[in-house]
Amino acid sequence: MPDLPWQSQRLVNRIRAGHATVHAMLEAGHSRRAIGRQRHMTHRTVKGLADAVRPEDLFRGHWQYNRTSALDEYKPYLDERWDEGCTNAWKLWEEIIPLGYEGSYGIVSAYIRKKRTSPRPVTARPPGPRVVSRWILSRPETLTELEQLRLKAVLAECPELDALAGHVRSFARMLTERQGERVPRWLDAVRQDDLPSLHSLAAGIDRDRDALIAGLTLPWSSGVVEGHVNRIKMLKRQMFGRAGFDLLRKRVLLYT
Repeated sequence: MPDLPWQSQRLVNRIRAGHATVHAMLEAGHSRRAIGRQRHMTHRTVKGLADAVRPEDLFRGHWQYNRTSALDEYKPYLDERWDEGCTNAWKLWEEIIPLGYEGSYGIVSAYIRKKRTSPRPVTARPPGPRVVSRWILSRPETLTELEQLRLKAVLAECPELDALAGHVRSFARMLTERQGERVPRWLDAVRQDDLPSLHSLAAGIDRDRDALIAGLTLPWSSGVVEGHVNRIKMLKRQMFGRAGFDLLRKRVLLYT
């Protein structure tokens, strides 16, 4: 990291200290709300520090560690091709153009030259948690070829995340295709992996297992009834909760 003005260096140090403090308190069992009260931080500040894997992920502006460039999105592909033995910058530049790269050859050449001459391995900056979450929660066919490659690389580095992604996508297919008979098998598969956060979700689903299976298999739905209930609640709120049955009946019939 280049030398920074003392004001920026102080801010960097504050971010590092805040990140370390928040993560230490989370590991000790404190909730985010409790951390905000004890450290006099807003909920947004605590959330930003807690969600960041590294303090560098929070750096912004001219002093951040890794400035964004037109090549950033394509570096994982270049890293993969480099590991396969392709070190020709011109050939790599030609390969990423069909993938959507619109930058110059010079940027690609500089990145490959840095990989070739640097004593330490030069790799792309890993995507942030929000980006990876969006990839996992999106339909696979809606992701670009490059996003699929980057997600594949991330999942290959973390078996737990790979298992989580598999369960999330299996659950999504079960819901969208209304396959209620798969619910017991999905719950059993989740319990076999060491994913505590997903275990709590599975426990909640298990309590309403029959209702979920019925909702995904039977043709009937209580959605219409719930809609009428919500409409009646809205009418009561419009009259500050003071409407009696007769007045509510008139308004409901009037707007039916």
